[in-house]
This record gives sequence, C-alpha cells and structure tokens, in this order.
Amino acid sequence: MPVTSDVVDGPGAYAGAMSNEEADAAWIRRVALLLIGQAFSLLGSSIVQYAIWWWIVLQTRTGSAMLLATLFGVVPQAVVSIFGGSWADRHNRKLLIMLPDMVIAAVTVVLSLGFAMGWAGLATIFVVLLIRSAGGGIQTPAVQSFIPDIVPSGKLLRVNSIYGVINSANMIVAPAVAAVLINVAPLWSILLIDVTTAVIGVGFVALIKVPKRRATAERAAHAVPEGEGRSPLAGVRRVFADLKVGFDYTWRRPNLRNVVLGDALTCFIAVAPMNLTLLLMTREYEGIDLNLGFINLTTASDKLAANELGWSIGMLLGGAFMSTVGAKVVRDNMRMVAFGVTLVGVTVMGLGVAPNLLAYLFVDVANGVASAICVGPMRTIMQTESDENMVGRVFGLDTTLSTLGMPLGMLVFAPLADMIPISLVFVIGGVLTLPIGVYLFGRRAGVPERCRTGTMTAGNAPKKNSVHVKFTAYSRFCRSAMISLEQGTAE
Repeated sequence: MPVTSDVVDGPGAYAGAMSNEEADAAWIRRVALLLIGQAFSLLGSSIVQYAIWWWIVLQTRTGSAMLLATLFGVVPQAVVSIFGGSWADRHNRKLLIMLPDMVIAAVTVVLSLGFAMGWAGLATIFVVLLIRSAGGGIQTPAVQSFIPDIVPSGKLLRVNSIYGVINSANMIVAPAVAAVLINVAPLWSILLIDVTTAVIGVGFVALIKVPKRRATAERAAHAVPEGEGRSPLAGVRRVFADLKVGFDYTWRRPNLRNVVLGDALTCFIAVAPMNLTLLLMTREYEGIDLNLGFINLTTASDKLAANELGWSIGMLLGGAFMSTVGAKVVRDNMRMVAFGVTLVGVTVMGLGVAPNLLAYLFVDVANGVASAICVGPMRTIMQTESDENMVGRVFGLDTTLSTLGMPLGMLVFAPLADMIPISLVFVIGGVLTLPIGVYLFGRRAGVPERCRTGTMTAGNAPKKNSVHVKFTAYSRFCRSAMISLEQGTAE
C-alpha cells in the first residue's frame, strides 16, 4: 500500500508524495511485466494446443485419438497442480513460472523437428501433450501465488480481473488463429510460435524484481528442518506432508473452505452439463438456421462456434467489468462470488429453456459474464485469506478439485442425457447450482486470516470484497473438434 505522511507541508510532504509515486510505479511495473509475459505465453501455448488437436482430428478422424489427446492434455495438470501448489510455497515462485515455459519450449522444439524430419507420430504428440499439461500444473499455482507477492492487497481484485480478461481474450483469439494456420502452414512451423512466445514470456518475467519480504520468506520455507534428511525419499515425504498441511489449513478456514468447495461443486454441477452443448445443438437446433445478417448459422459446427464465441465474449465483458467498476464498488468478495455462482445457475437453466437459438446465444453471453464475475473474487479471497507460505497449496488444491469436478460431473450428466431430454439436463444442473450460491451468500467474508494471524496488519488489509477456465476451453474445443469429425465422416 502507498506510504502516507502526517506532514502537511514542507520537505516531509514532498518526500511522502515521492514515496507514494515510487511505490505505485514499482508495483505497476511488476504487474505489467507479469501480465504481458503471461499474455504472450498463454497465447502461443493455446494456439499450438489447438493446432495440435486440429491436426489430430484431420489426420485420424477417430474419437479415441481425441479422447487420448484430451486425457494427456488435461489430466496431468490436475494431478501435478496438487504438488505444484506445495512447490510454489517452498520454492522461488518466479522461477516456477519461468521453468515450465522453458521446458515446454524445449519439448516443442523437439516435436517440431520430428514433424519436419518425418519421424514424429501420435505417440510423440501424446508425450509432448503430457509434458505441456504437467508444466501447466506447476506454473498455474505459481502465477496465482506470485500475484499477491507483487501486488498491494487492495489492488488484488483489479489485477485478478485483468488477468481474467487476458485469459478470455486468449480463448477468443487462439482458436481462430490456430484454425487459419493449420490450413496454410505445416504443423512443424506452427509449433515454433509457442517457442517464440515462451522466450518472450520468460524474458518479461525475468525482469520482475521480487520484493525483499518474499525473498526472505522463500529462503525460510526452503530451509530443511534440522535433523530431517535431504534424500529424495525425505523430499517426497515432505511433499506429501505439505499436501496434508495444505488440506487441513484450507479446511480449518471457513472462507477458504467455502470458496474451494463452492468452485469444485459448481464445476461438478453446472459446468459439466454445459459440456453437453454438442448434444443440445444436434438434438434441439438441428435443421434450424439463424441468419444474423453478417453470417448465416446453418450447420452444427456453425452454431457450436457461435456458442463458443458468445461465451468467450461474455467472459471478456465480465472480466472487463470486474477490473474497472467491480474493483471500485465490491466490498465483500464472498457476496460477489455468491452472486456469480447464482447467476451461473440461472443462466445454465436459461440455456435449457431458451425458446430459440438467438435467445440461447444471448443467454450464453450472460453465462460467460457470470463465470467471469466468480473468478476474480474467488482468486482474491484465496490470496488474501491465505498465509504467504500457504497460498500455493490452496490454489493447487482448488485447481485439482475444480478440474476433476467437470469430468466427474460428466459421468453423472452424460448418461442422464440419454434418458431424459437434453434441455432438462441443463435445467437440473442450473437448479442444483442455486443452493451453492445461496449458501455462499450467507458466508460474509470478514477480516482475512492473515490479519488474525499477524502476517497482515489491519492497516494494510484489503477492503472486503480459477481456475477451471483453461479446462473449460479444452472441453469446448473437443466438442467443436468432434462436430468437425462427424461432419467429415458424413462427407
């Protein structure tokens, strides 16, 4: 927070003003470097990820290959995130942001050479997808844990919302760019885009000067307790001990427990049915054209693409709102999370009862806005309510539970969609989401735990105000890919 001075006039006032300006400039510079670096890194990674999946669709035309690509591209991140959170608390978070990008760039170069020389195949792709996904499991908790290290507590909601805007814009741009490139350029050359953006992203993050307080905390966390072994086995035991500590820590703190469980249950109940959009489009809107003037939606893939675009635009609008107006007016983050979750439930119901395709698309945009309203305040609560040496484990736990919630939800809702109308599945998912929002609304966010434990003072406590977006984007892409696959097979 900016340093204030009690001196009204004279040299003291000037020095105080200069201190304020220097402090503001310092944290803004750090945030700008991080966000620009992540914007490049995410864009290149997403373009290449989509391009790889499109290539698999075009080359194999099999659902099994797409299933394997999804498993290798998503599941490792969910598993590694548990450990990534622990590492983010014990080790240099800045380094944990940079290293995955460098490793991913290296394996992507190998894959590019493999395609250029003609020896790369599906097996090589799956290995690379696994490494890329595991890298995300390390980097994501590190980024979320690193943000409160370089951002004043009162600015966290705004920065988290801006980060959400970057993710949303990436979800709009990356698939479109990948679709164009896969038709005009060989895959080996497209892969080099990720290498270039990774180098740029690492360069920006490397310029960030971490505040001394965090550097001191890192050294203390990394130190091995006296009498404890330094063998690999001892290191493994420490990791699992960290996991238990992180779970117990989150469970004992009501605000953290409510947010993490609320996120996981929302993914399980509300987001999982939305992955059935493919069935909704083919069963409810097949043969129904929609002329928007500038484009005519006729095929299933056209309608599905419009659905994805509408949701992404909603996420972008919601993130922009939270980073501007929301950052100024939100005084209770928990109430905002509750409102967002409730709105998610209402809009999921709306998707099921929409009278026509045009109304469906408007509701889809509203659903994206609702999702964005949830994400920023959720991240802010986890950052402000967690001790500095525990925030990584909290984010790792949240990432794992929310990521696994969606496929587990599919195990329930997918068979149900074969027994009852698909629109009714959406209504059920939306209705069951409402109690989550109602429950969270009654859990007002009070003074952050860090204030009560002494790591944050009442003076610098923030005003009361994921991480499933990436997985949702993957799920949505897979639906689009399967539509293309079905149409290609029919032709």
